[in-house]
Amino acid sequence: MSVDGKVAIITGAGGGLGKEHALLLAEHGARIVVNDLGGAVDGTGQSDAADAVVEEIRAAGGEAVANKASVSDREGARSIVETAVKEYGTVDIVVNNAGILRDKSFKKMSLDEWDLVINVHLNGSAYVTWHAWPIMYEKNFGRVIFTSSVSGILGSFGQSNYGAAKMGMVGLMNNLSREGASHNIHVNCLSPGASTRMTASVPGSDIDADNPEASNHAKLVSPAVLYMASEDAPNGRIIQAAGGRFASDMVYANRGVDLGAGFDYQDFVESADDILENNSAQPKTQFWRSEN
Repeated sequence: MSVDGKVAIITGAGGGLGKEHALLLAEHGARIVVNDLGGAVDGTGQSDAADAVVEEIRAAGGEAVANKASVSDREGARSIVETAVKEYGTVDIVVNNAGILRDKSFKKMSLDEWDLVINVHLNGSAYVTWHAWPIMYEKNFGRVIFTSSVSGILGSFGQSNYGAAKMGMVGLMNNLSREGASHNIHVNCLSPGASTRMTASVPGSDIDADNPEASNHAKLVSPAVLYMASEDAPNGRIIQAAGGRFASDMVYANRGVDLGAGFDYQDFVESADDILENNSAQPKTQFWRSEN
């Protein structure tokens, strides 16, 4: 799982999951661009969180530099990649981790709260990756990791904006894993579960994000990121990681029912049980009709 000498951009790396990703990749020899605006979990404010992580990496003998731009700003996203190129000459790995929360039920959510979350998670990930993509394409090597979530893959009450963005990561991964394959660019998704200040902010949470001994500490997720950043990385996969347990999410489809061109609505209704059954479901990577 060597990343020795590779240049890795990690967004939202001033704390939580991103910080642990940065520390682990740096420990394994990667040179790190620690990006973090340093704001609160709702995206407001700024701080020097990125600088603190850089100092921690350097104190341990690693190489790192800070960038405090917002991923949701196109020029900010450009500056993140430019920092990597200016400091280290290239970019090999992009870990899209930056995110915010604006949790409310869809009924009570404002469209501004919708846009803010979509822009940071989905658009921000696309912007940073877009600027790094030509560099990876030209050098025939790249590793891109998007951070998805069970809130998108399975759903969660009160997180329609967050969940939509997180499932959007899966769609983006599905397409880019195909587009980059011929140039050795592997694109995957992480679906993490960990004790962080973001999860601690969810109403009713009793998670202690600052407890390094917590059974759900963020550092227990990061080995999956190291694997997806390595030479041996898979391509187009979703890896769940939480508390030292790892699994893989996949899209499944059943055999389906072919009603032909002349069917009517009643034919559909009578076939509904067979259309919806899941006993015959198998992993799918393309439209089922083209495989039968």
